Amino acid sequence: MANFKSNKELWNRWVERVQWINSKDFSFPESEEVQSLRIERARKDYSFFVETYFPHLATKKCGKFQLDAAHHLLTHDDIRALFEWARGHAKSSHLSLLIPLWLKIQKPRKLSVMVLVSKSEDMAVRLLSDLQAELQYNMNFTKDFGVQVKSGSWTEGEFRTVDGCLFVALGRGQSPRGLKDRGKRPDYIIIDDIDDDEMIRNPRRVGDALEWALTALAGTMAMGRGRFVMVGNRIGKDSVLSRFAERPGIYHTIVNALNKQGQPSWPENYTSEEIRKMREFIGERRFQKEYMNNPINEGAVFLRKHIRYGKMLDLKYYKTLVCYTDPSFKNSSTADYKATMLIGKTPNGEFHIIKAFADQTSVTNMVSWHYTIMDYVAGRVPVLYYMEANFMQDLLLDEFKTVGNITGHHIPIRGDQRAKPDKFARIEAMSPLFERGLVLLNEKEKNSPGMMVLVDQLLMFEKGSKTNDDAPDAMEGAVWMLSKRSRASDAVYKFGLRESRKF
Repeated sequence: MANFKSNKELWNRWVERVQWINSKDFSFPESEEVQSLRIERARKDYSFFVETYFPHLATKKCGKFQLDAAHHLLTHDDIRALFEWARGHAKSSHLSLLIPLWLKIQKPRKLSVMVLVSKSEDMAVRLLSDLQAELQYNMNFTKDFGVQVKSGSWTEGEFRTVDGCLFVALGRGQSPRGLKDRGKRPDYIIIDDIDDDEMIRNPRRVGDALEWALTALAGTMAMGRGRFVMVGNRIGKDSVLSRFAERPGIYHTIVNALNKQGQPSWPENYTSEEIRKMREFIGERRFQKEYMNNPINEGAVFLRKHIRYGKMLDLKYYKTLVCYTDPSFKNSSTADYKATMLIGKTPNGEFHIIKAFADQTSVTNMVSWHYTIMDYVAGRVPVLYYMEANFMQDLLLDEFKTVGNITGHHIPIRGDQRAKPDKFARIEAMSPLFERGLVLLNEKEKNSPGMMVLVDQLLMFEKGSKTNDDAPDAMEGAVWMLSKRSRASDAVYKFGLRESRKF
């Protein structure tokens, strides 16, 4: 095991951490009766334990998923578990620090030998140093549970506590064989963020890392006795975490930034508006990977290099303009997007995406997009308004009628009656148009929210993906309508008397 005193970055981080803990005001009433009641409650109530002894870490109240994880690990001595949580949801704070310390103070004690594992030795030691800093300098904790650190140091990769616990740090792939303390084998192994972006691009390395975890590492336990825990977020479709999730008998919880109802999974810490702004800032593909445990391979069907921007023609030069809408009726953040596209076809056969609207929004707002398009065109050229016929229901029609009565202008929208084939096949069939440079996006709208959503959804589009594809679907509808009209207008008709035929 390397000595980390020579690592200036880690050492400075340790010093800052200790200074930060020492700067906190740890003060409890002196009454022994009050102290006894406090300790008794802390052993039963994880939320109270965290808020009482670690207020500097727990600046927000624990989320339900964090409380559930703590109680499940407390009540299951032998468990293989995977906690697949989004970034920013305190994975390491709870699974690698707070929950182990909660297990440590139980009567009888629930932890003897803990092994902290991460993608590198440096990262594992960082986790170990945070744990030692709390045990050594957190006066709230030591006042109620006694002096903690006895020997060793995070700088040596391991340390012991007065009550006989051993804490060890290991990097991915390091040899853990023979790891035990006075006959005690590891009973809490935590694998914290073992994947990295470089490794997941190499299936062989992913397989080697999982093999190491399931053999050399898991083998240090007494025939699997104890808690073998992995925590992280799914940064790749093929990763150590994704393969571990497929093992039999795994207790597996998934926590995304947004739950199935489209609300924050940790409302005590994050608001819907904060998440919406982050989602918009980093883009849908990155948001899905980092915050929704849904990694997507960019460009599986549509490549970024084939998405081109350029100048649009004066509206009067387009053969036809089509405004096509793909709606939905849900407003939640997990619902389908409503999408409306204004697309024109040029005399040389190009499709120009002039305006793009796409959002998880209300029907009223979706209707307003059509009036924005109507004002933009300003009667200079006819526009054909279409919507999927399946959605031409009373609710939508009433909304269009209501707004039309208010504005004095009704949108002449009609239903797309065609029997549509499979959605993936329809959208995929447009990729050759992009490859041949026949689709051009309005360069003036490049940074508009709707155009950015369209590009994101095109790049994320692939078979079996869980991501939204409503903007490409609306685009396909407009392109199909434009192509259909072109075929009809290009047909050649002859008039006159039929020639007589001699037999």
